[in-house]
Amino acid sequence: MLEFIVTIAIFIALVIPVGNYLYHISTGQRTFADPVMDRIDGVIYKISGVRPDKGMNWWQYAIALLTTNAVMVLIGYLILRIQSISILNPNGIASMEETLSFNTIISFMTNTNLQHYSGESGLSYFSQLLVITFMMFVSAASGYAACIAFIRGLAGKTKECVGNFYMDLVRVTTRILLPFSFVGGLLLVWQGVPQNLGANIVVDTIEGMKQTIATGPVAAVEIIKHLGTNGGGFFGANSTTPMENPTMISNLIELYSMMLLPGACVITFGKMVRDRKAQAALENDVAIKSSLTTKFFGREGRSIFLAMGILFVIGLSVCFWAESQGNPALASVGLTQSMGSMEGKEVRFGIAQSAMFTTTTTSFTTGTVNNMHDTLTPLGGMIPMLHMMLNVVFGGKGVGLMNMIMYAILAVFICGLMIGRTPEYLGKKIEGREMKLAALCIIIHPLLILAFSALAVAVPAGTEGITNPGFHGLSQVLYEYASSAANNGSGFEGLADNSYFLNITTGLVMFFGRYLSIVIQLAIAGSLMRKKFVSETVGTLHTDNVAFAVILVFVVYIFAALTFFPALALGPIAEHLTLWS
Repeated sequence: MLEFIVTIAIFIALVIPVGNYLYHISTGQRTFADPVMDRIDGVIYKISGVRPDKGMNWWQYAIALLTTNAVMVLIGYLILRIQSISILNPNGIASMEETLSFNTIISFMTNTNLQHYSGESGLSYFSQLLVITFMMFVSAASGYAACIAFIRGLAGKTKECVGNFYMDLVRVTTRILLPFSFVGGLLLVWQGVPQNLGANIVVDTIEGMKQTIATGPVAAVEIIKHLGTNGGGFFGANSTTPMENPTMISNLIELYSMMLLPGACVITFGKMVRDRKAQAALENDVAIKSSLTTKFFGREGRSIFLAMGILFVIGLSVCFWAESQGNPALASVGLTQSMGSMEGKEVRFGIAQSAMFTTTTTSFTTGTVNNMHDTLTPLGGMIPMLHMMLNVVFGGKGVGLMNMIMYAILAVFICGLMIGRTPEYLGKKIEGREMKLAALCIIIHPLLILAFSALAVAVPAGTEGITNPGFHGLSQVLYEYASSAANNGSGFEGLADNSYFLNITTGLVMFFGRYLSIVIQLAIAGSLMRKKFVSETVGTLHTDNVAFAVILVFVVYIFAALTFFPALALGPIAEHLTLWS
């Protein structure tokens, strides 16, 4: 319990200044990095022909994001297909097969980083650096740029302009991702993570055998995979291997790296919306009371952060409890389990930090792992699966905030029906267009997961990958598509996923799960920003307090129960009941 409290307290202490920094970047205010980064940005704009002062409406912003990502996908796919060339390929890695190349490039461009290959044997250093690491930067920056534009739309300071995508992409990369990655990468090297371009090392073991030790630019990949909530490991075993995650300190560095920016987006949202409310209050000569939490998070950001925090703590508690109970099948044959279920876990992390890492990586949709999720107890494995199905528990690259706002719109609509009032959110009326778009955005996610999972268990090409028939086999399939739709990337790796069927279907789920949601959410922001602000009355539902945070949590869980409970009942819940019967 003390580990959890201290870890979360340090996270909150770190996320507040980072959120304030991201807020200054989002609003174009001066930062300490500007004297250096303004020159770098200027060179990038000049070379690419970008006019950063040219504003875009939501549609132009979405088109710019989609076309830029599409060009990167094409170039990255070609590189993966020809990576057998001798450039930065000291280990002689062969070119990647076409369906696997399709899956990999879609995976990394959508910030999913689902890996149907083993990093150290499937990619050359050329691909690791020019495709994988590059995609980790630009996919994360694309997501955060979309989130910033979405917040601008909700703040509604203008009627059309949500910013300039190219400017947001560059500023997020040069002012956040690059400097933070540089510092974090040095910290990981300090803890023993390799960073070189040498060939694999062959050593003699104490048993008289030969062992090949893979090295390479590990630290550079490792830090951006967490900071950008990417998750793709340099090695197949990801952050369970000491080459990626050697110590408890490196484990905490990676943990906070993936928590930092998604949490900062909520603070940025609260501050940008507060600016608009403060301006309206100033115009109307109305005083606004400000508490300490309001100062740090903003009133609206505080309620969203609290709702996300409640969902996170509930999931963490269940996961830790489930793993602490051990496996009754082992207890029945007389094996003691005082440490809980340690199968698939590193002894240097134990149950507590494994549960924390598992819950964090699927709540912040990173996908990195410091233990093997396929070996979790049924209920322990259900939590990361459920959090990817929810996709609102902070989420990654700003997407979690955008998804939670969809539920906030749904919550005010439901509450408005209960009291007979037109629903309002952030001073704007929520009408038919916004509700249809929000409902569509919310429904797409479970549709992708459940429809493709049903297809996978209905056709031989899908069932061939299931290595553990029965309840757990269904859990493997559900986890795979939940991870793909949520752009998470972790997996129940008992599933034999490198097949034509799974490469193509998960690639489609990753693509639609990423871009359909972003376009719809930008459309909602564009619709709301053109509406007039309405004055608060005694009947206005306040969305900036603890009561609304609790309402939001219930709405999220009720929707999850209505959509996912039957599938979960046939998978992890049935496995748990069978195991403990």
